[in-house]
Amino acid sequence: MMLPSGNISSHPVSFILLGMPGLQSAQFWIAFPFCTMYIVAILGNITLLHIIRIDHTLHGPMYLFLAMLAITDLVLSSSTQPKMLAIFWFHAHEIEYHACLIQVFFIHTFSSVESGILMAMALDRYVAICFPLQHSSILTLSVVVKLGAVVLMRGLFLVSPFCFMVSRMPFCDNQVIPQSYCEHMAVLKLVCADTRVNRGYGLFVAFSVAAFDMTIISISYAMILRAVLRLPSGEASLKAFGTCASHVCVILALYIPALFSFLTHRFGHRVPRMVHITFANLYLLLPPMLNPIIYGVRTKQIRDRVVQGCCGKDP
Repeated sequence: MMLPSGNISSHPVSFILLGMPGLQSAQFWIAFPFCTMYIVAILGNITLLHIIRIDHTLHGPMYLFLAMLAITDLVLSSSTQPKMLAIFWFHAHEIEYHACLIQVFFIHTFSSVESGILMAMALDRYVAICFPLQHSSILTLSVVVKLGAVVLMRGLFLVSPFCFMVSRMPFCDNQVIPQSYCEHMAVLKLVCADTRVNRGYGLFVAFSVAAFDMTIISISYAMILRAVLRLPSGEASLKAFGTCASHVCVILALYIPALFSFLTHRFGHRVPRMVHITFANLYLLLPPMLNPIIYGVRTKQIRDRVVQGCCGKDP
């Protein structure tokens, strides 16, 4: 639906989300694994938050960052999955204009927040392994909260401008978005005006956030690797590597599909749309599903708590 104003209007009443172009006939069945992944993400992250909340021994920096990551994952997955499942199962393709922009805001803000939290967790691992005696004095509760606040404010301040810019641009008659959620570039392609400034700012935000966070993460793990290789005990080295292995898996699960989706939107015109849309859906769902599983398996305190809860034992 459009406001009746010829070829161009201030903005449309709504957009049409196609879901997964090329797989419309199979979307009903594709929704089941996506729904399963979403349920696992919700239950896993809520369980993680509950365990961290009730166990006071888990109120250290690592677990507070993990709680922030769980909250971010809940927001990130819930901003897209309910609507996507409604499209797949109930053919609810229409999304109201402002709801679409709100979805753009939440997706990009909390993607930035997730990246920032992973960076903060890499710094935490660096301090814990390279300066174990000073860890508690360097990463105090106040420092952890300030890091979390900075990461959140960075996402808010960087993403808000391009949402504001898009909201003030005229749109063409075409209101069809060929994917299952509203993403900045997908919405921008429907604008009937020069979008070079918007595209340039979007690239700046994406590359500045990713480049900064990945640089800090890379430096942190290079320092960790150097420190671990100097440990005299092989058992201590293995334990240190094991502590970092889960974090590396989480980083790869976020950055690989996210970068693929981002670069494909702008430069991968020859990539089949089906492949692009699949990765676009996975990068917002795979990390929220995997994070609580990976940390639950790799972290003894959390694993023991889950076992105790399942077996009905007191801690």
